[in-house]
Amino acid sequence: MSISPARMHKLSALAMTVAAGAFILATVSMLRKQEPFFTWYYCFAWWSYIVFAEGYLYRKGGSSLLFESPARFLILLPLSTTVWLIFEAFNFRLQNWHYLEVPSQTWLRWLGYFISFATVVPGIFTTTDLLAHLGVFKHSRATPLERPERLSTPCIFIGIAFLALPLLWPQFFFPLVWGGFIFILEPVNYRFGAPSLLRDWQTGSLRKFYLLLLAGACCGLLWEMWNFEAGAKWIYTVPYVSWLKIFEMPLLGFLGFPPFAVECYAFANGFFLLKDRIESNYTPKGRYAVWGALAALTIVFHLVVFTGIDRFTVISFK
Repeated sequence: MSISPARMHKLSALAMTVAAGAFILATVSMLRKQEPFFTWYYCFAWWSYIVFAEGYLYRKGGSSLLFESPARFLILLPLSTTVWLIFEAFNFRLQNWHYLEVPSQTWLRWLGYFISFATVVPGIFTTTDLLAHLGVFKHSRATPLERPERLSTPCIFIGIAFLALPLLWPQFFFPLVWGGFIFILEPVNYRFGAPSLLRDWQTGSLRKFYLLLLAGACCGLLWEMWNFEAGAKWIYTVPYVSWLKIFEMPLLGFLGFPPFAVECYAFANGFFLLKDRIESNYTPKGRYAVWGALAALTIVFHLVVFTGIDRFTVISFK
């Protein structure tokens, strides 16, 4: 059942009010170390921000995925968790971050992993839409890129190298993981007709690219700020650059957030490309079978990586 624009307008106002109230309550309670807000502050802060910003965008005529296409927004949640768990799996080798004081009950801890990691992609996309609505980089221009397809093979090889080197020599090449998937996924998205930064560049526009980089930097600052005083939190053990920190993050580590936002964009475009291909190339029965298999593989991947996080990344349980 569809909701009328007038009713959705009222709903967005209510969502903003609830989100603002939840953020204030969570922040005050966290500072007083009151549960559940102390342990779960990161989740309360991020979901409050996302809902408030989405409501604001909808009411001001911006692009709001939550209120304009809620089904697509909900799809982003498991996708976000899956994307972040890829980097958690890399961290088993890199050992660049660890978690402290996470809940000791397995079901609660794993639920917390999912809810926390589900904010990553929506947070980046909401911030990107917010910056676009505010007119940031509105007049940016770029020299059009001719024949982007020429870059496909070199980019894919560069991407593979960026992902392989950190696994082989993590102490030297760990930063490369925050960019490797861009070089692999962007040529694929361009080749098969998905939204692509290469296609934007071909038309002489890099605004989306700039917005994503800035959104990644903004989200990185929020991630670190809202993590710093939380009860359950992460810390970093990054080689060579730990001498100067903002919150828990070494200063140079903030350089990883902008390209990570671009990676999330490429991942999401690749997923929705796959979704469209499945919807168009399979019968209803075939679609159920494919989606069932993908869902089963995703659940297994989540459980395996959750187990690995408990074993290799968590330092202490609450």
